[in-house]
Amino acid sequence: MRSVVICILGLVSMVTAWDPIWLQPEQVHLSATGDPTQMMVTWSTFNDTKESTVEFGFQVENMTMTASGSRTKFVDGGTEKHTQYIHRVTLTKLKPGSLYMYRCGSSYGWSTLFYFRALPSDPTPKGGIRFAVYGDMGNENAQSLGRLQVEAQDGMYDAILHVGDFAYDMEVDNARVGDEFMRQIETVAAYVPYMTCPGNHENAYNFSNYKNRFTMPMYKEVESLWYSWNIGTAHIISFSTEVNFFLEYGQEVIKNQMAWLQKDLMEATKPDNRAKYPWIIAMAHRPMYCANADWDDCTELVGITRKAFEDLFYKYGVDLYIGAHEHSYERMWPVYDNKVYNGSMDAPYTNPKAPVHIITGSAGNREPQSIMLPRKSFTAFQSRDFGYTRFFILNSTHIHAEQVSDDKGGQIIDKFTLIKDQHGPEAWL
Repeated sequence: MRSVVICILGLVSMVTAWDPIWLQPEQVHLSATGDPTQMMVTWSTFNDTKESTVEFGFQVENMTMTASGSRTKFVDGGTEKHTQYIHRVTLTKLKPGSLYMYRCGSSYGWSTLFYFRALPSDPTPKGGIRFAVYGDMGNENAQSLGRLQVEAQDGMYDAILHVGDFAYDMEVDNARVGDEFMRQIETVAAYVPYMTCPGNHENAYNFSNYKNRFTMPMYKEVESLWYSWNIGTAHIISFSTEVNFFLEYGQEVIKNQMAWLQKDLMEATKPDNRAKYPWIIAMAHRPMYCANADWDDCTELVGITRKAFEDLFYKYGVDLYIGAHEHSYERMWPVYDNKVYNGSMDAPYTNPKAPVHIITGSAGNREPQSIMLPRKSFTAFQSRDFGYTRFFILNSTHIHAEQVSDDKGGQIIDKFTLIKDQHGPEAWL
């Protein structure tokens, strides 16, 4: 009898010792809602804590504000049915531009202390609205992450735009690779809103890891597959090129996204809205054009992505299209229907007559970098260096962009300024 009691006590002791780990918040990340007085906080626990709370304030010793939210159970599609609880809390009544300290969790355990700066309400703050933009970052060889960690925590960016392909891949090892990747990017995403779109590497189990782990605007309606939001003088559209490739998940999602895109663009180009948010920037994983030797969709004369979206974006005067997928950086001349429409010979990006396309898919992962072909007629600059792009929306007429090479120790290897005195389809005339 004594040995049985000891065995039982040992089992109780072991379970008690492990409980704090199962209930501890991790994988903390922020996202914007489009309202500068709000911020969404998302995190995971591996057991249900029955509560989801964020404590926050202007100073560590005065974190008197609290917000509560909800949690959902996420069961991965792998054989182990790896399970976690995704917590979501919206912080409201924030003072735009102010610095906040916060921690998230429950009475069972709290995260470490993080901080963020609420998004500005001023459409043209000093230095502009600042983004780091990239796609195709993996758990293995996330080469750009160290530099991004320092820059994000130093307050260099207002938001991060991750243009698809995460972890390589989130579902691997029964979603443990996804968990580890979310822990990796916490060092960026817990400090700066981390805005996303799905890539082809998220397709497993109908994109379930992507849909459950991220909380973008409209996540309740379409599980973050597509959405738009406003910041500064820009209307930013994030959508899924992948619904047009993974047809096994049905045609209805293609129709629904296209109907939403047309409605969103129609609304964004109404005179009052375009006056307030003149820049329309679209981001999705697959580019429409590229000069790489990999036989991807963007190498086709009329690929699936171009056929589905190019005419629509031209019709509504989309200014800038950001893609990834190719493991390289490529800046295009203003281009439509495979023809270059530079503003002028001396100033190609001043009042161009077509949208500008950028590929930024070289943040670093376990796959090799793309092999580049000689420049095509639409190619202005290309590089295989690992790195990422910075965008600065300076005002209603100027956007500055620069490419950071991590291979070259953070050197700026390309830069340009897009200048538009007029926005909308009238700018093409």
